[in-house]
Amino acid sequence: MSAARVGFILLSNRHQSLPSTRISVLNMLPYLRDAGFAAEIAYEPAQPNHTPDLSGLDLRALAARYDLVYFQKVHGSSVLQAVRTLEHAGVRTVFGLCDWVTPDMVEATSATAVVTEHLRMLHPVPLRSKMHVVHDGIEQPARRRPPASDNPGSRRRPLRAVLVTSSAPAILPILARPPEWLRVRIVGAYPAPAWRGSRLRWVREQLAVRPAGERLATLSSILDRRIERVPWHPTGVYDQLEQADIGVIPIDMEHAAAWQQKSENRLTLKMAAGLPVITTPIPAYEAVVEHGRNAFFAHGRADWLQHLEALRDPALRQAVGERARAAVLPRFSKEAQAQALIATLQAALARVPAEAAG
Repeated sequence: MSAARVGFILLSNRHQSLPSTRISVLNMLPYLRDAGFAAEIAYEPAQPNHTPDLSGLDLRALAARYDLVYFQKVHGSSVLQAVRTLEHAGVRTVFGLCDWVTPDMVEATSATAVVTEHLRMLHPVPLRSKMHVVHDGIEQPARRRPPASDNPGSRRRPLRAVLVTSSAPAILPILARPPEWLRVRIVGAYPAPAWRGSRLRWVREQLAVRPAGERLATLSSILDRRIERVPWHPTGVYDQLEQADIGVIPIDMEHAAAWQQKSENRLTLKMAAGLPVITTPIPAYEAVVEHGRNAFFAHGRADWLQHLEALRDPALRQAVGERARAAVLPRFSKEAQAQALIATLQAALARVPAEAAG
């Protein structure tokens, strides 16, 4: 029996890939090929695009070349029409889903790879049997912080916390100002420090979008020497994790609805590095965190300060960090997620379309 031919429609170009493209597709390709799939990139945009116009794609050529086509995090009317055309031609399709509830794509495709069980449960009940959980796999499991130092943190020798985010917050959520014994480094979508013009524009933009009454507090946060903002980099982010003592994920509850559909990636990234993590609870994290054992949940600012104070104890930092790493490495490994993705592709290939079944 010949290998199943799988073509991937990407959200972003593989040469300048977004993390989701790298994690859910590019990292998986070697595992798929080892499992006997003939997997390749069928389409990639010049710039990231969640709703690409696929009307120019030669769908007949795709149907002749592939047994299955995987749509990575793209949707919209053009994508939906491409899915229906391929399915009608006998090509099975898979939707790679995160961040949104998208019933039309789940219904149209033969199977859906969804990043969390919670996001799966947000979809209509009749669709859930076609949805398979494939988590974000930990990319660099060998990278971890060194053993906890004996430093309890002080004004002169502060502990270091790290927040990794895809945004560029001007104000540290919930905490706003860290305690005097702590420095927080936010790794996000910031311009590089050397690009002074870009940095100044970013500051002006942050102040311009704030109500007049919030501008002084925003500027004060931007100028706070206890908060450092550095641009995200796919390998540099691991250097930041290894230099930190504590991982933090404070989430502004006014915007918590958008977090209901997020994956565990920001949490497991820090836990895999052996960091003790404090985070605002969201559904994806609740399936990972054993509060007080491998991480901490915190709500209001007082809660945050209490857990931060507890983690001034080097022994507690070390113990929680070790348990965090042990909890996520096997479950969220690339190998485990590749097996889940392979099962999803196999389910799609085995599916009998409704019209054929009838």
